[in-house]
Amino acid sequence: MLTNLLIKNYTLIEHLELSPDARLNIITGETGAGKSIMLGAIGLLMGNRADGKVLFNPEEKCVIEGVFDTSGYEIRSVFEDEDLEYDPTCLVRREISTGGKSRAFVNDTPVNLETLRRVTVELMDIHSQHDTLLLAANAYQLQIVDVYARNQPVLARYKEEYRLYRLAREAYEKMRTEALTAKQEFDFNSFLLEELRQAKLEDGEEERLEQELQVLENAEEVKLRLHTSAEYLTGAEQSILNDLRAVKTNLNAISDFSELYHQLLERIDSCLIELKDVADEIEGAVDEVEFDNEKIEQIKERLSLVYHLQQKHQRRTVAELLELQESLAKKVHKVLNLDEELAQAKAEVDQADEEMRTTAGQLSESRHAVLSAIEEEIRGLLTELGMPNASLKITSETGKPAATGVDTIQFLFSANKGVKPQPLKNVASGGEFSRLLLAIKYILADKRSLPTIIFDEIDTGVSGEIAIQVGGMMRTMSRNHQIIAITHLHQIAGKGDAHYFVYKDNSSERTISRVRALSEEERVWEIAKMIGGSTPSESALKNARELLHK
Repeated sequence: MLTNLLIKNYTLIEHLELSPDARLNIITGETGAGKSIMLGAIGLLMGNRADGKVLFNPEEKCVIEGVFDTSGYEIRSVFEDEDLEYDPTCLVRREISTGGKSRAFVNDTPVNLETLRRVTVELMDIHSQHDTLLLAANAYQLQIVDVYARNQPVLARYKEEYRLYRLAREAYEKMRTEALTAKQEFDFNSFLLEELRQAKLEDGEEERLEQELQVLENAEEVKLRLHTSAEYLTGAEQSILNDLRAVKTNLNAISDFSELYHQLLERIDSCLIELKDVADEIEGAVDEVEFDNEKIEQIKERLSLVYHLQQKHQRRTVAELLELQESLAKKVHKVLNLDEELAQAKAEVDQADEEMRTTAGQLSESRHAVLSAIEEEIRGLLTELGMPNASLKITSETGKPAATGVDTIQFLFSANKGVKPQPLKNVASGGEFSRLLLAIKYILADKRSLPTIIFDEIDTGVSGEIAIQVGGMMRTMSRNHQIIAITHLHQIAGKGDAHYFVYKDNSSERTISRVRALSEEERVWEIAKMIGGSTPSESALKNARELLHK
């Protein structure tokens, strides 16, 4: 329920604020006074597009704000789905900056227009003559049937199952396409993999072989240099080790005289140990170096294979070749297991399809069960609304699964006796459409938890007793819903629990649209003017009082 509406700096509205009644609210006023402007502002709260041209004062931002009491309505899940904080008192705000940029907020949380629409569609339903175009759409007709049948839970389940089916189907089709490509590449990948496996590559072997080859190809020089180095260290006549031993002997003799001498002795001793170890390794290396032409050829042949594979596969190192080998192994393994994976994916598609079709069947059954009741109830209401010869036939066809099920609903309508019902887009005048829409909203009013319904001059083309019936239907609907009705008929205006009058204020340099709540006596005068013109007679005033007290 809309508890407060604030409109600032919007078109002809400088500042407007009202707190509608919980039941039936009537809005009247002269043509062009601003009733449609109010509706446009409310449309912005519903997520309609906006631009900077709507600013009353181009130097200030426009603000439209609605406060809603949602207690008692099952809409918490909508807030949870949109990751919004839920509060029974919901604040919806729309702002348009001086530059034309628009921002929207729900409970002070910034939201995009799509989220704003998803929330506000649960808070308000605007019923205008424009809805006649919407009513002709099969999707909207199907929605009417679902609301009447209270199919929201099963429809939500179906939509989720349909989504999962689509995902499973897309995954399966993608796998099939990949499988076809993989099978086409299987023989080639298998050949490359086998070639790499036969090579028995080892990480780091390229560097190791290149070093070993360099040693073998320079074996004579290496052996000579190692032998000479060993002679310097351990030669019989004069060597570094013998000289160090002499230094050690000298320092040992005086090591007790000073801590410094003792430390020097320890360092020389460490050098002796290290150099002795180096000398042993050099002598061992001398023995290991031998010119081996056969081994040189083996290493060259192995390196040639490595270089060839690197060039062939455009890889720089053996490590990269090993990564390629692993990748090829996975591709080959995947192809070898594709049939099993495809069968599993197909089984998942079939299971999702079965679950979806089962729920679709339940949805169809529920829809078909209420078609006759909808037809009968609407025909009865149309008779009350002055269309006794009107007929409505609802057809249903079953097709492939879609986002809303497997059913296509078609409303066929005729306003006149003896005329075969036709699709809504082909028949009915504006006034007939308005009455048909009112009848539909009326039968749906107690079927869904919609806090506020706004009727925008849907009384076009009706008068007299029919207008009284329209007002009575709105009053009945207001027992369960807050109703806001913009009307030009006194028969409807007299049914209201609250009455707001929209007027132009020309007291300043610029025309301003204003609205005010009418007192009981002011309502009598306003309704009397709707009956008898700007200077109503005493009989018009009496008629107005009678309307208000019926």
